[in-house]
Amino acid sequence: MPSLALSARLLALYPALATLDLAALLANTAVMQLPVGTLVFDEHQPCLGFPLILSGSIRVSKVAASGRELQLYRVLAGESCILTSSCLLGHTPYQARGSVAENLEMVLLPASIFHQLLAQQPAFRSYVFSLFADRLTDLMTLVSAVAFQKLDQRLAALLISKASPLHSTHQALADELGSAREMVSRLLKNFAEQGWVKLGREHIDLIDLAALQRYATL
Repeated sequence: MPSLALSARLLALYPALATLDLAALLANTAVMQLPVGTLVFDEHQPCLGFPLILSGSIRVSKVAASGRELQLYRVLAGESCILTSSCLLGHTPYQARGSVAENLEMVLLPASIFHQLLAQQPAFRSYVFSLFADRLTDLMTLVSAVAFQKLDQRLAALLISKASPLHSTHQALADELGSAREMVSRLLKNFAEQGWVKLGREHIDLIDLAALQRYATL
């Protein structure tokens, strides 16, 4: 992609980059295109750069020794990854896994460029640190839910956060909740018996949003 066209796309998504000479900065930068399921980074790997997402999303999760995963957050177009920022700032390896949740287009700013921009560009520095505030709120919400809510309440809250009909496997929902597929399937069956949802193959219709909302906030 020509650097001018790429600059225009990035500026539309990342206004904080407006003070930079993006055409020069990205002259030799290629857009990475990664399909669903691709591992973007993994635990204990070094951080090679700062991702700027043009389309698609990255799922960031913590993986237990048993293989069970807990989704920490997703990074969408126009956002970036607080874990990556933390690793670059602290010169530490990743402590979680990032995989492509939706077909991904992104530009990876090399670590050296990230540190240069952080030191020399106040707007970029402000943007990076604002990421920490936003994601810290998200992570505190996740910690509170895991610590204080029952799994069935968390599942109800997850369902109502998504559009109906929901196209997802029970395993994918379990991964988002950091639980086992069998437990999620059992709870979904109970929700269906209550008339709150209708289950199909990789397909869930949300029938009674009000009931799910009440249950999630008990």
